[in-house]
Amino acid sequence: MKKILDNNFYDLLITNPVTAAPGDDSITFLNNRHSLLHIPTAAINICNLANYPAHTFPSLYTPTATVSLEQTGVGNVQRNPALALFGEGVIVVIIDTGIDYRHPAFRNSDGSSRILTIWDQTQQEGTPPETFTFGTEYSQETINTALNSEDPLSIVPTTDSNGHGTAIASVIAGTPNLLEAFSGVVPQSDLVIVKLKEAKENLKNFYFVPSDILCFQESDIMFGFRYSLTISERFSRPVVTCIAMGSSLGGHDGRGALSGYLNDLALQPGIGISVSAGNEGNSQRHYFNSTLLEPFYNDFELRIGENDKMFSLEIWSYSLGRVSIDISSPNRESTQQIYPSIGDCRSFNFVFTPTTIYVNNYVFEEETGDQLIFVRFQNTTPGIWRIRVRSVENEPLSFHAWLPAGNLISNQTFFINSSPDTTITSPGNGRRQLTVTAYNQVNNSILGESSRGYTRIGMVKPDIAAPGYQLTCATPGNGYGSVTGTGPAAAHAAGITAMIFEWAIARGNYRTMNGVDASRLMIRGAIRTSTYTYPNNIWGYGQVDVENVFRQLTSI
Repeated sequence: MKKILDNNFYDLLITNPVTAAPGDDSITFLNNRHSLLHIPTAAINICNLANYPAHTFPSLYTPTATVSLEQTGVGNVQRNPALALFGEGVIVVIIDTGIDYRHPAFRNSDGSSRILTIWDQTQQEGTPPETFTFGTEYSQETINTALNSEDPLSIVPTTDSNGHGTAIASVIAGTPNLLEAFSGVVPQSDLVIVKLKEAKENLKNFYFVPSDILCFQESDIMFGFRYSLTISERFSRPVVTCIAMGSSLGGHDGRGALSGYLNDLALQPGIGISVSAGNEGNSQRHYFNSTLLEPFYNDFELRIGENDKMFSLEIWSYSLGRVSIDISSPNRESTQQIYPSIGDCRSFNFVFTPTTIYVNNYVFEEETGDQLIFVRFQNTTPGIWRIRVRSVENEPLSFHAWLPAGNLISNQTFFINSSPDTTITSPGNGRRQLTVTAYNQVNNSILGESSRGYTRIGMVKPDIAAPGYQLTCATPGNGYGSVTGTGPAAAHAAGITAMIFEWAIARGNYRTMNGVDASRLMIRGAIRTSTYTYPNNIWGYGQVDVENVFRQLTSI
């Protein structure tokens, strides 16, 4: 078995340049900045991270979704004969849980497929895409052969058992269905699908995530974006990629591996990127404190639910000085103060509770230079846990604390005095990718679950708000349903980006347009009400309105 697929090997993110000997599969090239180093799990103690710091372990990502074309001006632009933008000549890439390729939402009127390729990372029986080492790529010709057979899955055995990827793809580019009052934003675009393989079991173990939780690893998403570049080159067409997933692991500052990669890609002509902001706004999984006066410490409480026996917690200091941490169980047993160090790990077994806690208090985290306290709970006793963060130098301090996003923990675990701000999930904290929050297009209110900005370092995010409440979507098995969250909002915005690319690149009006250009046009054309000051950490620069975008570019 290849090491990139073998659960006996960790996949660690390392910085290039790295060269591997011919035939050596211990290193897998990822992109111009990163490669994956495959290390035997037996060689790493998950507590002692001195040789392999926490940032080298890929983050875990979860889906961000659980009509409204008129609300954003899409219908008006498509009915305008001078524009009539439906995505023709643009490729939409969805990196997600897969797709039900047999669904009529992804087929032409003659029954043929609108999908150019599917890269299924979970299928190892076929041929991988060129320059990639795993998974199977299915061409449009093969997909059409399958659709014309009595048993399509015997030829193209890729499915979407979760339904998330099918829903997101349909919101962007689904073929219209009048009976269901349904249409994707750009129903004449072509689709490319990347079905992510599930995160390795060893990575779940590292982050103390139960084995039955569906989540995906950062490096596989990065492979998906690299694949989207090869698609753009292969077909010589602009590409818009949507990622409707997020992670609360990391510093919420856009400096992680995936965020940094997208930050660079958005500058390339013909490459558009739409990212969901996350659904952590009302989850009570973020805590912030700034203590400016003596005594220079802060006590806060974490309520742990019955079902969360294992999970992790990250505390990122925003102080000039160092901070220590002291954790107390519900019956007041304490770890005592744990001071920062270069690579030490402390583990604690309590007397009156079976819980074990692992604490890595890094004096500096390598990617950011900031102090990181990485806490992992095992066999956790439910109840109210108390945490004290204290300044070592006895001076003012401030810090953020985040629990995992999505379904990595239950809603029974949360901070007592939580803050809804600074909850944008990665890769939405990056500077140049379009980060999309969601609003209820029925009453024009922000969705309560929509994550809020700004980033930890004060950068304006989200960028824009798009409809995200009960959007009609395709569901596996030829059905239709609805989808809510910032994931479908990002899908909607991806469709609008495809409309801009069709006008600019496919029609030859501005052939060098890139993702940043499209994002700034959407930001400048957004609807802003007198109720708010813009930009703000809830709506960003306002509600997307594609009609206003083209007013800036044309005489309509």
